[in-house]
Amino acid sequence: MRRIFSVLMENAPGSLSRIVGVFSQRGYNVDSLCVAPTSDESLSRLTIITQADNKVTEQITKQVNKLIDVLRVAELTDSAHVERELMLIKVATRTEMARAEVKRNVDIFRARVLDVTAQHYTIEITGTSDKLTAFSDVMTQCAEITESARTGVCGLSRGDRALRP
Repeated sequence: MRRIFSVLMENAPGSLSRIVGVFSQRGYNVDSLCVAPTSDESLSRLTIITQADNKVTEQITKQVNKLIDVLRVAELTDSAHVERELMLIKVATRTEMARAEVKRNVDIFRARVLDVTAQHYTIEITGTSDKLTAFSDVMTQCAEITESARTGVCGLSRGDRALRP
């Protein structure tokens, strides 16, 4: 089962490496990873996605919580949360028909065209991982994907619940 962990950690050299080390030492694959400083520059928030059952989820939470750099760990999957991912995708638009089809799909998916050349459109889209995958699949049908990059999932709990030190 897909699990989303939110980790509040010290913004210090080696912190990320130690946390990811917990996953690799136990043979768990990291599907997505997103980390950035919080409003408190001494802290960072790490959002990490892996495939795990309930037993593995509990083990990961306990092991990561033991690390000195970690202040809090929360598993977001089973509670109300918001998650988003960003994808930049460059598609070849060599014909007028391809340009029109790409533009139509950009509008349908509420994406944005960031750059236009005679041969390519560079597009930005945000949303759930499923939305980004669906957009990529649709773009494959109407144009050649030249290049793409995804950020990884970023997530927060909904409502009053917050991950604080």
